[in-house]
Amino acid sequence: MTKQTSSWTREETPSSTGQRLWRYGPLLIWLLFIFLASTGEFSAANTSQLVRPLLLWLFPNLSEDRLAAVHFLTRKAAHFTEYAVLALLARRAFFSSSQAFIQRYWFQLGFLLVIIYALLDEFHQSFVATRTASIYDSAIDIAGGLAVLLILKFRGRKVPERKTQVAPG
Repeated sequence: MTKQTSSWTREETPSSTGQRLWRYGPLLIWLLFIFLASTGEFSAANTSQLVRPLLLWLFPNLSEDRLAAVHFLTRKAAHFTEYAVLALLARRAFFSSSQAFIQRYWFQLGFLLVIIYALLDEFHQSFVATRTASIYDSAIDIAGGLAVLLILKFRGRKVPERKTQVAPG
C-alpha cells in the first residue's frame, strides 16, 4: 500500500486556513468595529441620545452639568475598553500564531498594533465633521491596550513552586 501525498502545503491546508481565520478573524472584526466607531454615528451628539435617557432613568435628579460630565467619562471609558479588547484579541491571535516570531514577540506586536491603530483612529476622526481628533484620546486608547497586555504578560509567567519544609516532629 502506498501513501498518497497531498497537493496541499502546510500553509495551504483547509484546516490551517480555518485555524488562521479562527485566530485572526475576531481581531479583524474588532478593528473594523473600531473604525466604524470613529464615524459620525458614534459622535458625542449621537451617543448622548442613548446615554442621557439611561442616566436620567437611573438618576432622575441629575443636573445638566453632571449629565455632561458622566457622558464625557462614559465616552473616555469606552475608548479605554475598546482598546483593552483590541489588546486581548491581538494577544489571542499572536500568542497562538503558527509563526515562531509572532508567538515570541506577541507583547511587542500587540502593543505596536494598539499604538498604530489608536493614532490612525484619531487621524480618521479628524476627517469626520461631527468628531474631534485628540491625542489625549489616543493616550487613553493606548493605556487601555497596554493595561491588558501587561496583565496578560505577567499573568502568564509561571510562579516558581516553593518547597514546603516539614517541621520536625
